[in-house]
Amino acid sequence: MGILVVTDIERTDVDFICRTLSCKPIAHPDSVSPDRLGKASLVTDVAGAGSGHKVAKFTGVANPGMTRTVLLRGSNGLVLAEADRSLRDAMCVVRSLVKKRYIIAGGGAAETEVALRLREKSLEMSGKDAYCMSAYAEAMEVVPYTLAENAGMNPIEIVTGLRKAHAEGQPGAGVDVKRSRVTDMYEEKVLQPLLVSTSAIALATETVCMIMKVDDLVVVA
Repeated sequence: MGILVVTDIERTDVDFICRTLSCKPIAHPDSVSPDRLGKASLVTDVAGAGSGHKVAKFTGVANPGMTRTVLLRGSNGLVLAEADRSLRDAMCVVRSLVKKRYIIAGGGAAETEVALRLREKSLEMSGKDAYCMSAYAEAMEVVPYTLAENAGMNPIEIVTGLRKAHAEGQPGAGVDVKRSRVTDMYEEKVLQPLLVSTSAIALATETVCMIMKVDDLVVVA
């Protein structure tokens, strides 16, 4: 009959395919109707170079949806999994920028600046509030500390250098992992969406508060 049948489609891919081809899923042949079908001028099997894997390629789709397909290839499963994770992380960063269009310096610069301001604020307070504020500032410095440590740098030297730079009025100072030093992240074009940092800080804060409540260390009115 000249009909191409694509089998073994994951249930999680059905929604994506329907949005791509502007069609609707059909559970039984009796439910077939023109309004549920998508239209394409050509559907072919395309084999990847150097492998026997094939993919179905749709061209000339009448009403293409706002979707894109990225084909990842790797020498083994670990390489492919890492490429998939990196791509998802990149898309999440772009999504964060679309949701809240603000850019801040990366390389631990934002966290160091927040730590500096929190320490200044804690000096104006007393009692438990001052202690909590100071501890929060110390926790913020874990980000540049870990970044420097993972890059094979001296984390103590880098963190103290960041403190000095920010205290001297350089809010964009961050960890330059390529040159193993503290530089201005704005000049190096090392930037990140604001929502990435605020979401991580909010989630970490909520987690700590939840643990403290469970352990009955803090009485919440």
